[in-house]
Amino acid sequence: MTRREALLSAALVFAVALVVRAATASLIVFPKPEDTAYYVGVARNLVEGRGLVSDALWSYATPPLTVPRPAFEVWLPLPTFLAAIPMALLGPSFAAAQVSSVLIGAIVPVLAWRLAADVADERGLSLERARTLALGTGLTAAIYLPLVLHSALPDSTMPFAALGLGACLLMERIARDPGGARPADARLIILGVLLGLAAWTRNEAAWLAVAWIVVAWTAPGTTAVQRVRLIGVVAIVAAAVFAPWAIRDWREFGSPFPGQALTNALSVTGFDIFAWADPPTLGRYLAVGPARLLEMRIEGTLHNLFNVLLFLGIPVGIIGLLALPWFGRARALRPLLIVGVLTFAVTSLVFPVATTWGTFLHAAGPFHVLLVISCLLATDAAIERLGRWRGWTKPVAWLGAALTVFGGLLFTVALLPSFGGGSRETRDQYVALEAQMAAAGVPLESLGAVITDFPIWLAEATRTPALGLPDEPPADVAELARFFGAGALVIQSTADAPHGRWPAVLDTAAPGSECFQEVPLPRPSDPQLDRALGETRVFRFVCP
Repeated sequence: MTRREALLSAALVFAVALVVRAATASLIVFPKPEDTAYYVGVARNLVEGRGLVSDALWSYATPPLTVPRPAFEVWLPLPTFLAAIPMALLGPSFAAAQVSSVLIGAIVPVLAWRLAADVADERGLSLERARTLALGTGLTAAIYLPLVLHSALPDSTMPFAALGLGACLLMERIARDPGGARPADARLIILGVLLGLAAWTRNEAAWLAVAWIVVAWTAPGTTAVQRVRLIGVVAIVAAAVFAPWAIRDWREFGSPFPGQALTNALSVTGFDIFAWADPPTLGRYLAVGPARLLEMRIEGTLHNLFNVLLFLGIPVGIIGLLALPWFGRARALRPLLIVGVLTFAVTSLVFPVATTWGTFLHAAGPFHVLLVISCLLATDAAIERLGRWRGWTKPVAWLGAALTVFGGLLFTVALLPSFGGGSRETRDQYVALEAQMAAAGVPLESLGAVITDFPIWLAEATRTPALGLPDEPPADVAELARFFGAGALVIQSTADAPHGRWPAVLDTAAPGSECFQEVPLPRPSDPQLDRALGETRVFRFVCP
């Protein structure tokens, strides 16, 4: 492939990916899920001059317990900084924040195209098959639903995918030509920067570092001293890039390490992230017994496998996973395979409960690309074998790529409108909540802070300080309200999808229930807002 052809191919993949992601972003009008709202809300506060603070306090495991509070006690800030750039230029809106995620998301298929081209070169494919494999991979990634959807959401998924793929590409290129392992090698410095920036994005950057150690230590034709230099230079640069954030965390939260992220490994239910009086502990964790501990890991593994990797990527993800044992062994894919497998295994086995709430979901971008490449390799091999069997005389390598692009596009077009509709319903829910609470005589701005089961959404939509509702008895929640001076409790969960024991527990005589006096909300006259408000219940906190 000539340089001109490569540039044209990369430009085509980027253009298709950009158009698809821009169209998708236009359908999604509200930051959903909640972690997206967190990044966007902090970016808005930053642009408005308030600094890196959040109006939502959803976890009580890390001091200081104030609201508003310093942001990113668990998550990492790079997605917010990226979102803040277009927000500073275009205004602090969700649509402006989406500009950064759309652009970064469009880069991911280009990186997938380049990885596939490297695999084709490694396998010695003919020029026709190599072109088809690379371009087919890029175009499939451009319309592949898991990658498209998160490219319209300003969160950590696409920045981590782009940085991770860039790092994996560079790792194997350095390993193929270590250049004497010169400490001043620009490639090592760039790799260190990529790893450092990935660490500003997600804690799973640790697995990128492990992949580099494995690749560097097994690089052919290098001595032990050269391998240590390869690893050491990258480690020093990455540490220097990450150091400013570690210092900031140390100053704000008392530690440069993500201690609360490790606490999440002791969760026994997803609601433990909101724990107030009954936080996760090792004793509480072990008390559930061996059977439940095993069951949690099965649930986490099945969730990561089906809900994250396969269901949204039909049929590409399924074909890619089935073919991975044969086609994932390519040397060009080795860093990607190490990162993907480690991320899947650790989130499934060490964080089995937390991963059902999104831990693997937002770190799975590199694995999705691995599945896309594996799928295209499988279809290429199948069609090449079929052509030999049938005695075809004309090249038909394009057929496999056409099938994966069409299959992926069909699934994406079918499901994206429902997600866009869900974002509009969530936006309407808070429009209705704010209006009907004012009509009931309890405007949100008069309540100080509000305890709620969706604190980040409420804070982002209404600019009201919000506290996460713990799945604990009413007496504990009453103590939480006293501690923060909260004036009300808002529950949007339903009987079909309760927030743990809430809201049903308030309909009992449990101690502390008397502190919460229900405020009947008038129904909106607009049928759309009435439907969005649903079964929302509001309670004034009336105890001294």
